[in-house]
Amino acid sequence: MTILSGSARLAGITGWPVGHSRSPRLHGFWLERYDIDGAYVPLPIEPSHFPAAINGLMRAGFAGVNCTIPHKEAAFAICDSVADSARLAGAVNTLVFEDGRITGSNTDGWGFLENLRAAGVDPADGPALILGAGGSTRAVASVLLGLGARVTVANRTRERAEALARELPGLTVIDWQSRHQAVADHVLLVNTTSLGMAGHAPLDIDLDRAPAAMTVTDIVYVPLETPLLAAARARGLRCVDGLGMLLYQAVPGFRAWFGADPVVDDALRRFVAADLLPA
Repeated sequence: MTILSGSARLAGITGWPVGHSRSPRLHGFWLERYDIDGAYVPLPIEPSHFPAAINGLMRAGFAGVNCTIPHKEAAFAICDSVADSARLAGAVNTLVFEDGRITGSNTDGWGFLENLRAAGVDPADGPALILGAGGSTRAVASVLLGLGARVTVANRTRERAEALARELPGLTVIDWQSRHQAVADHVLLVNTTSLGMAGHAPLDIDLDRAPAAMTVTDIVYVPLETPLLAAARARGLRCVDGLGMLLYQAVPGFRAWFGADPVVDDALRRFVAADLLPA
């Protein structure tokens, strides 16, 4: 049982809703592992109350918070300063409170890269095809472009992809209908859409043209084995699920709030994954 002192460090995750988040379980594991006097709690905040609530948390002594849907862009707007990662992603997922100031960063892209590297994949090895055009797409595309990789985006609504390309120079846009043929010209396939997530339709993509060296990754982690990953695995392609991205993106925030450098390992992965299994 964890006993907090009056000096406990406090952090949490804000969203609306936020009950689905696995971040409290993840950070709770690290807090116990490193015997830290602290807590990480879910903070459901209505969008209209977000600026006032964040100010209140800072004044109440919180060290910072993570921000999830729908607060990532609102979090960017209330920061006193933002890291380059947030500027490139156009959104903030990690807030640090210090001396009455709010610093924002976006760790999603970093978490994506670290997840690939942990699986033995060099994200800069070859061209990447990203499916989607939302906030996660922007975070992933910006870090890949930063490595010098050639990046192509296909989205169901081409206009959204083109808007993203205007903000990320070097990004190539293709029609959604061209995604099947485009697979042949890429060695990294990234699904950033909700297709394949529990409760959503599966992603329709033909992997018959996929190069043998292709890596297929899905930022969805519920379920861990999405239909896309199952199809890729059946073809002998290397697969990287989305859970690792969740785990790695949490590292910088935990370090800033609680003063420890947490390790992502099999024990953590098993602990968080156990909460993803069907009842």
